[in-house]
Amino acid sequence: MARVDLRHARLSWRGAATAAALLLCLVAATLAWLGHLAGSPISTGGTVVVAPGQTLAAVLDALAGAGQLDHPRALRAWARLTGRGDRIIAGEYAIRPGTTPARLLADFAAGRVLRHAVRLPEGATFRAALGAIWAAPAVTATLRGRSDADIMSALGSPALPAEGWFLPDTYFVTRGETDLALLRRSHAAMRARLDALWAARGANAPSSAEDAVTLASLVEKETGRADERALVAAVLLNRLRQGMPLQIDSTVIYGLGGSFDGNLTRRHLQTATPHNTYTRRGLPATPIALPSEASLVSVLHPAPVDYLYFVARGDGSHVFSRTLAEHNRAVDCYQRQQAARCRS
Repeated sequence: MARVDLRHARLSWRGAATAAALLLCLVAATLAWLGHLAGSPISTGGTVVVAPGQTLAAVLDALAGAGQLDHPRALRAWARLTGRGDRIIAGEYAIRPGTTPARLLADFAAGRVLRHAVRLPEGATFRAALGAIWAAPAVTATLRGRSDADIMSALGSPALPAEGWFLPDTYFVTRGETDLALLRRSHAAMRARLDALWAARGANAPSSAEDAVTLASLVEKETGRADERALVAAVLLNRLRQGMPLQIDSTVIYGLGGSFDGNLTRRHLQTATPHNTYTRRGLPATPIALPSEASLVSVLHPAPVDYLYFVARGDGSHVFSRTLAEHNRAVDCYQRQQAARCRS
């Protein structure tokens, strides 16, 4: 019968245990090092674009090649160990100060792409708003050279003018979004907001929602004061109901287009255009700007006053009058600069 060498067996067991312990220590140290890499802030900021179909390995290698990341292979290993090795969504991502690889990988997995602000300002013309969209580097321009009518047809609203039918606001876009897609959002927002406001309109509101947009664009251009919008709206609606021409300078300027040099003259007031409210009665042919929600509210709830005239004081505010005689006195005061008569 063979004899068992217990001493040799004990030595073999101790060697295996020691090797296992060393291996565990090595694994633990490696995991700790990988965790340290993943939790250390990336050295430089900026952005990274993940193309459709691009792998995480390719993105990490590109970041390393650009000097933004160290040890891309180690981070790929950490991503596999944490279950993020194949979770990456295409788009543009921000690398902000303090961003760690772990955070960036989490952003990739969740699709937390960078969003860029594009402002469509109140009172801007449609073409000026389109220019603001084209000036945004993140937006892809597809509408250059296309007419307003073509654009409205593409948006599914061929019967509406482009002017006035987009809600001024700050919109957030992801890189590559087209100008048409952004306009579609703005147009839908205007229609939805107008529908809600129209449903709650007051008794003295205009006869149609389309007229309300046009009137709101005039209010937007005539005053920037919140406390005057409903008064200006009331003057416009009162004049329309009495069959008086609106005689709004901003409609004349809009009708002149690029030929206007900044100096409004009597000749301009007498130049017939579809928007000149001195030479034609009723509303101009289209809105003349993007009206704010506040201006829309003002024409749907005009002030209960019988004013028919207003004139600028020169400080951003206006004097409102009921009669032509009152208005002429106000014009003498503030437009013809006969200030002594204002104080008398």
